[in-house]
Amino acid sequence: MAKLGQFFRESRAELKKVVWPSRADVVSSVKVVIISTVIIAIVLGLLDFGFTEAFRAIMK
Repeated sequence: MAKLGQFFRESRAELKKVVWPSRADVVSSVKVVIISTVIIAIVLGLLDFGFTEAFRAIMK
């Protein structure tokens, strides 16, 4: 039981050392992730469409 208490005390001490990002930093990072995801989805969609059409043309 003492180890559990020690674990929580040490965890709390470590969390006090963390430098948390500002709201602006988080919003900026989220924008980058969303934009990157959309761009990758578009590229993969275009590749999928291109390969599908190429295979259809070959199979005719």
